[in-house]
Amino acid sequence: MNRRMDKKDNIINKFLLREVHKQKEILSTLKAIINSTGDAISVVNEKGIHTLVNDAYTRLIGLTEKDVLGQSSNIDIAEGESMHMKVLKTKEPVYGVKMKVGPNKKEVIVNVAPVIVDGVLKGSVAIIHDLSEIRSLTEELNQVKKRVRHLEAKYTFDDIVGKSRAMIIAKEQAIKAANTPATVLLHGESGTGKELFAHAIHNHSSRKNRQFIRVNCSALTDTLLESELFGYESGAFTGASKKGRKGLFEEADRGTIFLDEIGMMSLNLQAKILRVLQEKEIVRIGSNEPIIVDVRIISATNINLDEAVQKGLFREDLYYRLYVVPILIPPLRERKEDIPLLVQNIVRKCNQEFGRNIKDVSQEVIDLLSSYSWPGNIRELENVIERAVINMRVQDNVLKQIHLPEYISLNRKKVEEQEGFNAEQKVETDGEIKTGGLKNMKGEIEKNAIIEALRAFKGDYQKVANFLGISIRTLYYKMSKYKIKKVYDFKSH
Repeated sequence: MNRRMDKKDNIINKFLLREVHKQKEILSTLKAIINSTGDAISVVNEKGIHTLVNDAYTRLIGLTEKDVLGQSSNIDIAEGESMHMKVLKTKEPVYGVKMKVGPNKKEVIVNVAPVIVDGVLKGSVAIIHDLSEIRSLTEELNQVKKRVRHLEAKYTFDDIVGKSRAMIIAKEQAIKAANTPATVLLHGESGTGKELFAHAIHNHSSRKNRQFIRVNCSALTDTLLESELFGYESGAFTGASKKGRKGLFEEADRGTIFLDEIGMMSLNLQAKILRVLQEKEIVRIGSNEPIIVDVRIISATNINLDEAVQKGLFREDLYYRLYVVPILIPPLRERKEDIPLLVQNIVRKCNQEFGRNIKDVSQEVIDLLSSYSWPGNIRELENVIERAVINMRVQDNVLKQIHLPEYISLNRKKVEEQEGFNAEQKVETDGEIKTGGLKNMKGEIEKNAIIEALRAFKGDYQKVANFLGISIRTLYYKMSKYKIKKVYDFKSH
């Protein structure tokens, strides 16, 4: 009997020893795995007691393994609350929490997830990132992006989203133009995506492997823009480099140069651009020697160049040189059928950039966005969606009305009230009563809103633009479009 018991005990002991050995192997493997990563990792049990940390953790936090193991999850926190304890209470993960940890109050970002086995909470795991390192890498990446943006076009026609007739026509025109050496003029309101088209045209052309350089003609003074475009010789002006400098036209040789907001360029510079188009040559500042360049020019403007020519603000001969292939980029209010596709595309980008997992957008949101006039066009739509995503909780995966900026929802109410009012109104013209078309009604509403705002703010353009939620450039455009009087007519009211 005793022999049988001893034999049974031996079997049990051997089994237990094997299990202990197996657990040690698992623990050893787990330690090796978490120590192989550069991310700092800490693990606590269901009571919030540290059971495991890796080498990256001790280096980042500034505490040794002995300081932490067996201690509460609060042991390493300098400022903020323990995310381990929060996760253990809620059984829900947390992401992107900023904290300060360790004796040196190191700034970090923490992601924590619960460990659940067969439905039972066993603890939580935290991955900790050094914020200073992230900032350094982000800055380095931004510098690289700036260089890349200067050297090559980023977008193709596949990146231009839209199924509306106006956008299909614009894309077809741009694709045809891309396959020719013709000069292209992109015109449309601010924020409609003119730069996107310029990138796509370059990438679809025979010059796609050459440089693509973008120049914002309104962002630089006349003198600085000239030196940037055409370069200069040694000693050309005070502060000039002793070696001289290549201009952007020379850098873009056999490539493409995109002149954004060309309508804001001075007449003096317009004459020099005309020479590039006619003679295929440039002259550096301080030199008389022409330099041959082979550059395709794509230009863009959000002002009416026809009117600018009539007013003497833009050269007629340059206008016709630029106007070889004109492409109109429609404003968002005229292609609202594209809004669902645009929103889907922007949400996808937000998921990637913000680390979110938004799976759907409610129909109510699409309806609200479709009822808005979008004075800032796609740029404003991107801003609204990004703000909405930021307003969402991490666990939310459907974008709803509550996440949108309040002015979008308020606008819907105003539109409904105004449509009800317009349905009962008629437009009086030359003493006769005529039914006004919807387009005219909307134009009248927009015009009256601008006039009332100008009166309310006594002609202060910047305050008016801010109040209406549009850029000051768009305000100028609309004042010209509706033939609204100059600012001095409103100061006395």
